[in-house]
Amino acid sequence: MGETTFIHLTDLHVGNPAVADDHLFSDTSATLARVLELVGSMDQAPQFIIASGDLTNRGDADSYRQLKTIMAATNLPVVYAIGNHDTRTGFYEGMLGRSNGLDLPYDHEQVIAGVHVITLDTTTPGQIGGSLEPEQFAWLQATLDSHPDLPKLIVAHHAPALGDAPPWDHWRTIEFNQSQTLAAMLKGRNVLAILSGHIHHDRFSVWHGIPVIVGMGQHAATDILTVDVLRMVEGSSFGIGTIRSSGLTMALVPLPQTRAELNRYDLKLLRQKQEAALAEATAG
Repeated sequence: MGETTFIHLTDLHVGNPAVADDHLFSDTSATLARVLELVGSMDQAPQFIIASGDLTNRGDADSYRQLKTIMAATNLPVVYAIGNHDTRTGFYEGMLGRSNGLDLPYDHEQVIAGVHVITLDTTTPGQIGGSLEPEQFAWLQATLDSHPDLPKLIVAHHAPALGDAPPWDHWRTIEFNQSQTLAAMLKGRNVLAILSGHIHHDRFSVWHGIPVIVGMGQHAATDILTVDVLRMVEGSSFGIGTIRSSGLTMALVPLPQTRAELNRYDLKLLRQKQEAALAEATAG
């Protein structure tokens, strides 16, 4: 396969403009609009966007309608997962216009640009932490078998528990024993990465040989330098993934207060220097 490029968004926390929300700490609608503007300006257009949960802050249908309005700025396919701030009912009604099966997990899969993207609903209604039901594991097993030769991206709002024992902060992850079941099921399945959010800071791990990529998101950032309190600070970013035959590369695009240009370097000059250095090394 050739190169495939995609965008990773997470924790959009879009709000309903008609409802005041004192748990919304930044103008997430404006941030998302800015991110889509930047994505649209990329020289190499991505093939799709992944949004790995907490799409809205309150989970009401009107917030999803607001999200649909903002996302209309892109014509790229978008893969949505839902997170603990979302509700299945609100998502199905406001985002999909669906009126039945409103309590069912939003698990789905599709093949985009030669990549098998599998999305798991790790939400536990009424709770912060993540879980997967036995029926979801059965669905995942069949879905993994459906395209055995394709590289896979797993999308889940909660990342799996990384350690060898149940973590004290279990609300940040998929339940520990279920995480172990997931690891066994994904072994040898050509999984390029698991794409997640929830914890509001950028974090890359290798878990049982699988990269687990967590994004900061577009709402606020967790200050990971503090231990005793959960301190949220201004910050947002999104990821650019590039899939090659050799594997996956993720690059992060931070959004500071201003994007004022500080320096400009001609990439043609950089390429010339690199090619000259390679030629010298080969001659030597």
